[in-house]
Amino acid sequence: MSYSYPLDETWTKEEIIDVVNFFSLVERTYEDGILRDELLLAYERFKQIVPSKSEEKQLGAQFEKDFGYSSYRAVQKAKAASPGEKIKM
Repeated sequence: MSYSYPLDETWTKEEIIDVVNFFSLVERTYEDGILRDELLLAYERFKQIVPSKSEEKQLGAQFEKDFGYSSYRAVQKAKAASPGEKIKM
């Protein structure tokens, strides 16, 4: 299967890897479940790369359109969970 995550061509290789990691963890949240802390750590790094709320919303909307998974809802669920808790959408 070919994946095409929403990316910005101005990002460095490391930034692209970190954004792809965040989106893949969102996928895992939906498919298998993931530890809350792991997702929030990846989201924190994602926000360092994408500090703009509007850009975050655009990337999230594109990801949801392409994959059917909401990064926003996954992060909100993680924020509401207790430290160390496994979350699954």
